[in-house]
Amino acid sequence: MKSIDQDHMQLVSRVMDMQLQRQNVIMGNITNVNTPNYKPLELTFEKELQQALNLDAKGKISRTSSGHIPSVFDSTTFNADWVKRFMPRRAHGEDRVNIDKEMVKMAKNNLQYTTLSQVTKSGYDSLKTVITEASKV
Repeated sequence: MKSIDQDHMQLVSRVMDMQLQRQNVIMGNITNVNTPNYKPLELTFEKELQQALNLDAKGKISRTSSGHIPSVFDSTTFNADWVKRFMPRRAHGEDRVNIDKEMVKMAKNNLQYTTLSQVTKSGYDSLKTVITEASKV
């Protein structure tokens, strides 16, 4: 039951926190759609997450030698750079917010957040089923 393992839950919690922060940045961009000279901000953390998980860009475990065992992810020590020092990236070449792009980013982020929530719920539902069925024996 990996979905309810403590380390896995801490990882999911951190990623969901980052997605919530990203949602706030996107909403700030949308709010300032009519603000003169406002440049849209963007929050990314996927590269830092892949590095912390010791994964390559395709999600495969990266090793420097075939004899090495992959390191174990410690969710308590993982923090994306922006958590330590928040410096949102300005979208180069854009002098104003593109509402369509921001709405697409918001929808994608919302789907990812909802999926993580459902996976977590599924893990707890499975545990509940096991406990309920065991009590019938």
